[in-house]
Amino acid sequence: MTSDYLDSVKKQFEYYKMLGDKTFAQVQDDKLFWQYNDDSNSIATIVKHLCGNMLSRWTDFLTSDGEKDFRDRDAEFENDITTREELLEKWNAGWTCLFSAINALTTDDLDKIIYIRNQGHTVTEAINRQLAHYPYHIGQIVFLGKMLAENGWTSLSIPKGNSQVFNKDKFSKPKQRGHFTDGLLDDKKE
Repeated sequence: MTSDYLDSVKKQFEYYKMLGDKTFAQVQDDKLFWQYNDDSNSIATIVKHLCGNMLSRWTDFLTSDGEKDFRDRDAEFENDITTREELLEKWNAGWTCLFSAINALTTDDLDKIIYIRNQGHTVTEAINRQLAHYPYHIGQIVFLGKMLAENGWTSLSIPKGNSQVFNKDKFSKPKQRGHFTDGLLDDKKE
């Protein structure tokens, strides 16, 4: 595999982090802790789970099992985060760990075997596993954010009713290689 895979993965993780960041910015502090019922999770609880998972999976990524002894997964679903600042600290700690591990990888690492709960994965498989897991939860965060935004929701992608304008702009330009997120979260458009 070429470095294109690692570059693409980094861009995709950056995109999903940005979705979370932009959702947090639209939700009032107290709403970050709201949960529909005892079986559901608040935005803060989802962040706590993502942080726990990221720290476990990406710490010593190539050299130790991805399910670390320090992780208490069950406790991740008992929310004890009480402030936006603490939520953002956990959010950023998880992502910092992830990006440190990803940025250290080379194409020579992609076929190496690592373990998650004692099950072997190639590095590529382990990355793909997390690239499927994190967007699942970030989608939950965005969904909750849309419901809880009190001042109206600013779309994080192409706003309703604007697909034709967006496509017209894209098709008015020469063909180019891009990333699936290109242009969707351009700050000029929001």
